[in-house]
Amino acid sequence: MEKIKRGKLPVVFESTMELPRRRRSSHETEEQGSEAAGQGPQDKEAVQSRSSGNKQLWEFIAIATVPLVLVLGNSMLVPILPDLARQLGISKAQSSMVITLFSVTAGLVIPLAGYLSDRFSRKRVIIPALILFGAAGVLAGFGAVWKSYTIVIIARALQGVGAAGTSSIAMALVGDLYSGATESRALGLTEAANGSGKVISPILGSALALIVWYAPFFAFPVFCLLSILAVGLIVKEPAKKKQPPGFREYVQANRKILQDKGKWLIPAFFCGSLGLFILFGVLFYLSNVLEEPPYKIDGIVKGLVLAIPMLGMVVTSYATGASIKKNGRLMRRLMLIALLGMVVSLGLTVFFHRNLYVFIGLLTLACIGIGLLLPCLNTMITGSVQKEERGMITSLYNCLRYLGVAAGPPLFSWMMDRSDRLVFITVSLLALAALGLVFFLIKPEAKVA
Repeated sequence: MEKIKRGKLPVVFESTMELPRRRRSSHETEEQGSEAAGQGPQDKEAVQSRSSGNKQLWEFIAIATVPLVLVLGNSMLVPILPDLARQLGISKAQSSMVITLFSVTAGLVIPLAGYLSDRFSRKRVIIPALILFGAAGVLAGFGAVWKSYTIVIIARALQGVGAAGTSSIAMALVGDLYSGATESRALGLTEAANGSGKVISPILGSALALIVWYAPFFAFPVFCLLSILAVGLIVKEPAKKKQPPGFREYVQANRKILQDKGKWLIPAFFCGSLGLFILFGVLFYLSNVLEEPPYKIDGIVKGLVLAIPMLGMVVTSYATGASIKKNGRLMRRLMLIALLGMVVSLGLTVFFHRNLYVFIGLLTLACIGIGLLLPCLNTMITGSVQKEERGMITSLYNCLRYLGVAAGPPLFSWMMDRSDRLVFITVSLLALAALGLVFFLIKPEAKVA
């Protein structure tokens, strides 16, 4: 019996192992062939990695179209504000309301948009908001054609409602999709897209105005449609992990966040708002001053001059977002450097605002400071709260940013009527106040969450 077992075992063993071995050998031959053709396991991993990287890049681009469209919808009008005043027979202050009313409406509606994005989803807010934004742009264009200041203003207010559901919600969406260094890069790209819009807008607005002065109003719907398609088709929003809060809980959560972190959050909000106040105020100032003696610059050339400070901002913004990662100490140092540079450059414009080359150079340095400042603030603020609370806190932050944009043109217009020096003394002192707030109150951890 023992001999029979010994006789069977080798046969059974060999028969069960040989067949798979022959099959494996055939399979291995195929693998070797595919590896020879450059399709081995490591190559497949590399292909998958490249595919994932490409997908992420397209997501970045799709999300970045949202703030880009928003900026185009506002900044493209800056070069034509003097034309608007002449064609509609209104004052400089009234023309500034085209920017201000849009920004005020957006700022007031943003908290509601943030709540809705937390309650439902980011894309369900962003896409309808873009549709409203584009449709109201068409209405504003017809108001300009009919030379009706009332229709233009109403349409711009509606555009502000649409704008409330765009950029701030896109920032929250970035926080939902990414984390760590990837989130910082995405936020940096978002801010860079915002800045790119500011570079492109004056040139594009001036170029379109050569066709007919109100053409920029009709350009918005095209850009909105492209953004709607990009976000709708490319961005896949992650499912919510838990039930969002009701409205009362939402308000209470906001209050608790401000109670716990308001010591540094409120100064951070002020700095972000101040950056946009200075940026849009300077754009408004330049748009009006460049057409007057001694400069007498108009058309595409004016758009190019307006774009120079914005280019400094966008390059700096992208580089900052890509390099800060989650380094809280680096962010604080960069914010201090940014604000100190703004104090010095804006202060010097008091003496050199009549020398065009030096003047534009100093304003470019100030905008580089804004490009350093905003990505750091964006990363700190979005990282200060849990993912499910980001809609509310980024909405509050963007509300104040919009109010900064809204305040820029009318306040600069008021100061310009009194003295050019008053404009730059005021903004340099405000930058100095922001520098003090950052130095004494904003002290993030070594690594921002």
